[in-house]
Amino acid sequence: MGTFMKEADIGNMTVDDLWALREKLSDKLEARILAEQEVLEHRLDALRNPSERKHQARKPERRPYPTVFPKFFNPEDPTQTWAGRGKQPRWLASQLRAGRRVDDFRIQPAAQ
Repeated sequence: MGTFMKEADIGNMTVDDLWALREKLSDKLEARILAEQEVLEHRLDALRNPSERKHQARKPERRPYPTVFPKFFNPEDPTQTWAGRGKQPRWLASQLRAGRRVDDFRIQPAAQ
């Protein structure tokens, strides 16, 4: 496999020699770690589904959120609605400033 140094040999080395040995070991370790990482990445790619490999660079899609139905409408223009989330629409804010209540604009559920 390779030659092993005896502990006595290391104990007799100068600081410069020890430092050079450390540099060599560091370089060898880095090369082996990178080679092992490459092998593992190839194995991981082989285990992935083909469809995952194609879309690997894509950002993950947002999870689907349920549809939020409108709860309030503008009586002057019934196509303008608001679900009660986020900032109030201008038409509602102006009506509230005029003294009306939010419940005046609530959409009534259909009678069953």
